[in-house]
Amino acid sequence: MRALRVVPPGPGVLAALRAALAGGDAIMVGSPAPDLPAEVEQRVALVVETSGSTGRPKRVALSADAVLVNAAASESALGGPGQWVLALPTHYIAGLNVLTRSIAAQLDPVAVEGATFTAAGFVAAAQRMTVPERFTALVPAQLATLLDDPGAATALAGFQRVLVGGQGTPAPLLARAKAAGVRVTRSYGSSETSGGCVYDGSPIGQTEVRVVDGEVHLGGPTIAEGYLADPELTAARFVEELGMRWFRTADAGTLDDGRVTVTGRLDDVIISGGVKVSLSAIERLLRENGFDDAVVVTAQHEKWGEMAVAFTARTSDPAPAIAAIEAALGPAARPLVRGGSVIPVLPSGKPDRVTLQAKATQ
Repeated sequence: MRALRVVPPGPGVLAALRAALAGGDAIMVGSPAPDLPAEVEQRVALVVETSGSTGRPKRVALSADAVLVNAAASESALGGPGQWVLALPTHYIAGLNVLTRSIAAQLDPVAVEGATFTAAGFVAAAQRMTVPERFTALVPAQLATLLDDPGAATALAGFQRVLVGGQGTPAPLLARAKAAGVRVTRSYGSSETSGGCVYDGSPIGQTEVRVVDGEVHLGGPTIAEGYLADPELTAARFVEELGMRWFRTADAGTLDDGRVTVTGRLDDVIISGGVKVSLSAIERLLRENGFDDAVVVTAQHEKWGEMAVAFTARTSDPAPAIAAIEAALGPAARPLVRGGSVIPVLPSGKPDRVTLQAKATQ
């Protein structure tokens, strides 16, 4: 067994992670919890608590080998090592990935300072970088913030590559980045895969992808050991076949000539008026039609049974977007759009869907 130590978010995480990957105490970044065990299996170096954006958080147990293999695959896919700007929380896998890549590259990352992410804070971090090979990882909302600021957009265009993940990146946002000269790579993965392991639809390193009954499965050496103290969930989500461990993502998707396209969540389909409706498909169409911050959840409806409710800070007329949704998905997919809404977010930058789900019923 191996001791498990809780490390508070902050500058001490890098040293603690470096030690854990080298064989020291396993770590979890966050706050102590009474149900957290004092020891973990010897292979476990890192425990990552999932964001809980759609439900109860889970604790993912990762080996040092899995995390380091992911870092090596990322470095190869991005064209070599470099220095990273840390713009994401270190208690989530995307932030820990930045630290792990920095350890592998033997270059200390530069953290964006401040309690909240700002364009000015990012520019200041970029100015403190010491090598020309520059990388960063962002969520879509952060990318939009930087593109809205001319100085930040110019700074970002000087990076070799900008990883964007955490949620679906709207096509209009990608087009804006391209027009600004920003080289974006869309990253797909999760804590259970040691972070992003599919870049722009193609698996990196030794990652394998398959689609079984419409569900995306990810396999290879970056797959987690399982969920801490939850053997039942581990058995349900991780499978082994012919020596390969696979993680069942619960994402719907397709595979075409080795490239994966994620189309939504298998668990986000509702029945509205007797018709199956995909909330993620509605959300994608809203984002492609002027509501790039839209988040779609469900609410009970006395006539339809269930209906989609979309929250957005935008206040423009949603009629054209709704017409596009009806044309593509049918009238049962017509959402109720609540414009001018404040979109709550988790520390990871993802929208807090649990909170929005509660608001949808009010």
